[in-house]
Amino acid sequence: MYSGCGSPGDANQVFDEMTAPDVVAWNCVMHCDVRYGYTRRALGKFCRMVSAGLPPTENTLSSEVDPDLPLLNALLDMYCCCCDLDTALRVFQRIETPDLVSWNTIIAGFSGSGDGWSAMQAFVQLKAVSCERLSPDEYTFAAVVSASAALPAMCSGKPLHADVIKAGSESSVFVANTLINMYFTNEEPGSAQILFDSITVKDVIMWTEMVAGHSALGEGELALKYFISMLQEGHKVASFSLSSALNSTADLAGLKQGEMLHAQVVKSGHEDNICVSGSLVDMYAKMKPDLKCWNSMIGGYGNHGDSEMGFKLFDGMIRGGLQPDHVTYISLLSACSHCGLVEKGKLYWFSMRTDGIVPGLLEEAVDLINESPCAKRYPELWRILLSSCVTFKDLSVGVYAAEQALRQDPDDVSTHILLSNLYASIGNWDNVSEIRRRIRGLMTEKEPGLSWIEIKKMVHVFSADDECHAQIDDCRDVLFRIKGNMGQLDIFDNELVSNG
Repeated sequence: MYSGCGSPGDANQVFDEMTAPDVVAWNCVMHCDVRYGYTRRALGKFCRMVSAGLPPTENTLSSEVDPDLPLLNALLDMYCCCCDLDTALRVFQRIETPDLVSWNTIIAGFSGSGDGWSAMQAFVQLKAVSCERLSPDEYTFAAVVSASAALPAMCSGKPLHADVIKAGSESSVFVANTLINMYFTNEEPGSAQILFDSITVKDVIMWTEMVAGHSALGEGELALKYFISMLQEGHKVASFSLSSALNSTADLAGLKQGEMLHAQVVKSGHEDNICVSGSLVDMYAKMKPDLKCWNSMIGGYGNHGDSEMGFKLFDGMIRGGLQPDHVTYISLLSACSHCGLVEKGKLYWFSMRTDGIVPGLLEEAVDLINESPCAKRYPELWRILLSSCVTFKDLSVGVYAAEQALRQDPDDVSTHILLSNLYASIGNWDNVSEIRRRIRGLMTEKEPGLSWIEIKKMVHVFSADDECHAQIDDCRDVLFRIKGNMGQLDIFDNELVSNG
């Protein structure tokens, strides 16, 4: 009513006071806004309606008056950006006289969704209705060439290149970049080279296309040549060009060039980029540098707070077949310590024990834990160290570790038991007896889920949430076997009863 009476403000006020408007109410208020020229407000309401989970209807896209072309173009762009090409086509087909923005948007939509043939068909339709006002521009060519990159160059790419030349757009860097990408995708580096040389003013994207294109085709020397030329031209390197250059260096097994590129990565601040860091790891893994080189890199990243990159390098080192030494593990544990990665530190500590490296690292481990900002919050770090000292009978480090753990949690039974086992491992039975008396006093208020047994003068403790015991896996296997035997015994007893 308010819309028909020329009062769009009152119509909007009534709508705003509705608690849960349905799609009919949304359609009415949007039609009102469109009728009185408030197209941006109508588009905003449309977005709110879709966000509220109400799908548009045919009536949503219709109006008692001709819709405003900018509004429909905006709707078209929104649906294309959301990859809803079916609805985008419905919007496009409602436009009585599409302008160049409409055509470019629908072609770019097909291109973005990977539908090269539909983009080509739309481009052909545009040419069929083409006039001076609707002549394809550089945005049209860039969208359709990008869409046709995955299609055979002879069928679409090269004819499009001819259309670009006829339209006088061959000097456009924007269009040239998509053409170069199309030729490399079709494995025609020669055509890409000719086009590249014909462009007088080249941007960093074009240089990157040449680096990435040659790298993808295994032409590492050419990729590095273009990368160096790009730097000489004064362009700022991007992460994609660095990653491509690193991949080429790995293929050429050029360690010196790789180290120079690594320095460039640090200098340009791309160490945190996933693609670049992955390429760095792959490069060093393929070149198989010695253990000293790996240790230096892992330690360097750890000292600068980039623990994740250090871990990636360690994984790459293992994949390359190198065996870590005590220096490697010190670097890894140091990184875990500084970043508070307790669980990760546990993993590497047990890996060391598996590799038989722990005896040489117990003293270093004390320094690492003392330097860690997490040492005062996680007494389990000291208990893990104490457990290793029991295994390798290191009394001095073990007693110190026990003191630190008990300073934070004086009544911790597991720490007392580990200390008792440490004394038992070296035959100091007087201290064993004293600690066991202390344990019995603590066990009067035994925590739920805690069990301890004595086997061959060694005390073993188990709890519901403690997996520090060195033989926890063996214990589980025995328990599962006993449980299975008990189940079989129950079945046997039931059969005896039933057979009475």
